[in-house]
Amino acid sequence: MGNLTRLKKLINEEISKRGPLKLIKYLQRKKLLKRKIKCKVCQQKMELKKRVNNGDQYAWICRGAAHGGHVKQTSVRHKSLFSRSKVSLQRWMQFIYRFSQGLRLRQIDMIDDTIAGSTTTLSKMSKKIRRVCVAAVQRLRRRTGQQIGGQREFVVIDESHFRHKRKYGRGRMAGGWKRRKWVFGMLGIKHRGKTRPILRLVEKRSRRHLVPVITLHVRIGSSVISDEWRAYRVLPNLGYEHHTVNHSRWYVDPRTGAHTQHLERAWRSYKEQIWRLRGNRNDRLLSEHLTVIEWNEWLAKKHKNGTLGRLIYDISKKYR
Repeated sequence: MGNLTRLKKLINEEISKRGPLKLIKYLQRKKLLKRKIKCKVCQQKMELKKRVNNGDQYAWICRGAAHGGHVKQTSVRHKSLFSRSKVSLQRWMQFIYRFSQGLRLRQIDMIDDTIAGSTTTLSKMSKKIRRVCVAAVQRLRRRTGQQIGGQREFVVIDESHFRHKRKYGRGRMAGGWKRRKWVFGMLGIKHRGKTRPILRLVEKRSRRHLVPVITLHVRIGSSVISDEWRAYRVLPNLGYEHHTVNHSRWYVDPRTGAHTQHLERAWRSYKEQIWRLRGNRNDRLLSEHLTVIEWNEWLAKKHKNGTLGRLIYDISKKYR
């Protein structure tokens, strides 16, 4: 039984006597929960036992002589993603499953308010998952440099504003509306339309701010397509094959066929995703959401078990 099918069965079935134990064993196999824990007092191995007074119905127990007849108890969530959370493991995995499916439904629909508590709980869960994705992308950058371009991949570059969007032009001016920072995007495009985005927040769209980002992530000798923004005029001198399109006259250059429609279409998709999740309220939150988009395109889509498999793997790496 595959990861997706097995998890759906565990999180959707009614609570039974063995249901919580089945889910705990599944999470232990996926390395989301500890399989072995030693007692901090006597250093003996603790045993997983059923506990009626525990929300998870199971806990790690130690009855060593060093405790003087008392029982030492540790939560099954010890040093895991789920620690310090009152949301049940079943609801947590429902959230992770929906996150892996792209969050097409509103997050508030994923968890019953009577169990989850409030939207504050949801925001904390989202924050934890986002930081798992950010940590995975940071490991990728340290390992590979996260570079695009080369002989078999051309690069489209552009900059865009991700400002607060008011509904019907009404409502207060949020901090995102006054944001002066730009989102600089570099989209590596291979054959059959495979894309790899690199998205960075920059103070200004000047040559001093954009060119260092390009030289860091785009391989020398790559074909780069952009509009005629003056900050990009130096690219041929740096060893890039630079093609431009004059957007005041046409969207596709009639001589070279160069265009930036791949990135323009990607901007629309990225903005819809971030606006839907209210991820542009401040610079830190926007940066995290941009990194989640990179995580999805660079890591999740390439994993053999899909987005859910990659997310479970990255959670286990962060909380091992």
